[in-house]
Amino acid sequence: MANELDELNDPILEEGRDVNVINKQVAVKTGVGSIIFQVILWLLFIIPGIVFQVMKVKARTELQQIQQKLQHDASQIDNYMEQRVVILTNLSKLVEKAVDLDKETYVKIAEARSGKIVTGGSDEERNAAGTQIENFNARLNLAIEAYPTLQSHSEIKDAIQQNSYLQKEITAAREVYNTTVNTWNSKIFIWPKYAIVAAKAGYTTRIPFAASQEIKKQAREVLF
Repeated sequence: MANELDELNDPILEEGRDVNVINKQVAVKTGVGSIIFQVILWLLFIIPGIVFQVMKVKARTELQQIQQKLQHDASQIDNYMEQRVVILTNLSKLVEKAVDLDKETYVKIAEARSGKIVTGGSDEERNAAGTQIENFNARLNLAIEAYPTLQSHSEIKDAIQQNSYLQKEITAAREVYNTTVNTWNSKIFIWPKYAIVAAKAGYTTRIPFAASQEIKKQAREVLF
């Protein structure tokens, strides 16, 4: 049997393709077939009806547990983002003492520190906060690169290392969150027990974290 996808002979997408996360929540819906299925279990097979009812209770509990894990994973991202804002605030103060740092940069970072940006709200707000923090980081990097001697300053060097570490932790935490989102999105459509429970509860798919267009653009640029 031939391979369905043949990397040697099938058409090649030479121009490449960029992908984006679709910002849309899909609701779980079940039809008349699901109702008939449950009615048959109860009317014709009483014991299977009871068994399936127990299965639905367990499915509801499992979905609720996944939701709690989503909250935990999102909280981890918030914690790392908050720590990173603190580090960027301290770093901006150190840089400001050494060079004439753009005042707007410092003001914006200070606002983030006060909680006006890192809100711990919805996924969309959390994504927006992450993008703004990356923008602050880029501005500071430009200032530091303009004055290479700053990188030898022990406190600045330490702050840069901490910022880099937290950036990696945020990326890892987002991956954990996205994995949980994938588990949720896959499970709520499994018929019959999960889909029936999810449809009755009005559950929808979750939107994973995604890089902003600005960050994607920077990733395509030549950095070295």
